[in-house]
Amino acid sequence: MDAPRISLVVPAYNEAQSLPALFESIDVARARYAGGAAGIEVVVADNASTDSTAALARAAGCRVVHVAKRSIAAARNGGAAAARGRVVAFVDADSRIHPDTFDAIDRTLTDRAVVGVTGVRMSRSSLGIRVSTLVIDAISRINRVGTGVVFCRRADWVAVGGYDESRLFGEDLQFLVALKRLGRARGQRFARARNAVAISSARKFDRHGDWHIFTALARSARWWLTDRAAIERFARRYWYEDR
Repeated sequence: MDAPRISLVVPAYNEAQSLPALFESIDVARARYAGGAAGIEVVVADNASTDSTAALARAAGCRVVHVAKRSIAAARNGGAAAARGRVVAFVDADSRIHPDTFDAIDRTLTDRAVVGVTGVRMSRSSLGIRVSTLVIDAISRINRVGTGVVFCRRADWVAVGGYDESRLFGEDLQFLVALKRLGRARGQRFARARNAVAISSARKFDRHGDWHIFTALARSARWWLTDRAAIERFARRYWYEDR
């Protein structure tokens, strides 16, 4: 079997409710890919799920990799380690990708780019969500990082050691910084894909409130000065236990 060009890695923990919408969007993008549907593989990194995540992924034709360590970074690394594509892309399980995602990856990941992102917008809008995303996007652009579908050459994922599995959160930003550092030595840059923005679930806003990002940032700043262990406790509740 010929190796695919792009491997899309989906880290997933108990995401049976979210995956069907993501898989539907992937099917559309795969059908529109100029390189042909066979050029795309989907690897679901099942991060010790207790629901039907793995069964849904297999039924959708995805490769399933079981990752026992409960860590978003470990799940991403486990999926990338099993990937057969020359390019690896990462997307959260509660997302939907743009129909032109795979063509946009090919257009963006030129010899001058070491890593790229598609950008993201939320699945619903409100004043609080708009303000939150505007602030986060401004910070991302100033620091030349981003989110959405993140993609790079698999060889470069290997070169930087993948995602830092010692981190409960922020591993995605650290990964981009490491790739940018690698690319700088080769005259390569961070790149933003055009016209392929992913859609991310607003479920955190639904659960915690449309302005909760600002209260979380304020608490984290206080904890950084007074109780750094509280940051880890919050991270576990927010990213790992909040279902």
